[in-house]
Amino acid sequence: MKLDKNILKLYAITDRSYLNNENLAFQVEKAILGGTTIIQVREKKMNEQDFIKEALTIKKVCDKYQIPLIINDNVNVAIKTQANGVHVGQNDQTTSEVRNIIDDNMILGVSVNSVRQALQAEKDGADYLGVGAIFPTSSKDDATLVSIEILTKICQSVKIPVVAIGGITKNNIKDLNNSGIVGVALISAIFGQNDIKKSCHELIEIIDNKLLDKEI
Repeated sequence: MKLDKNILKLYAITDRSYLNNENLAFQVEKAILGGTTIIQVREKKMNEQDFIKEALTIKKVCDKYQIPLIINDNVNVAIKTQANGVHVGQNDQTTSEVRNIIDDNMILGVSVNSVRQALQAEKDGADYLGVGAIFPTSSKDDATLVSIEILTKICQSVKIPVVAIGGITKNNIKDLNNSGIVGVALISAIFGQNDIKKSCHELIEIIDNKLLDKEI
């Protein structure tokens, strides 16, 4: 599918540590009903067969609401489930390798934390960039902190959309205003909340009012 930067506005990344005896697909649906614009399924410890099964279940929910589904890291799962895209990091397959493997219509997101990495990812075929961690986060133990200044420089250096990730909450989204990002990627600020739907609704309102208050 063609990437519309607007689908990156509220980027929800799943984390089963917040399930609290709920079904992940059910949580995803609540996030979508609250205003989430794109879903990424992130499973670092699940075997591929179970990952495929889970992704297919969540894809049914995403398809129902016409919300894009992105698979984290696992290109095979993305291909086998006909997901809308895949997101890879610097320690996974190279951007150019993944671009050559996946369908031309699949979205390719790449995590970067420097201008050099951003320019290389864009050159190698990335459709969007995820930059972070912007703030300290417990969701990723090995996350490298990226200053808002570097985030802004990355946005200025590339032509593809940029999403900020890492420790972002309702309280600090405003700090990212004028950085050039098109959206924020969140884990705990969505799935770690008691009311996922309400939290997403509040986040969208804050993003529209505090972050994306001008054309970027």
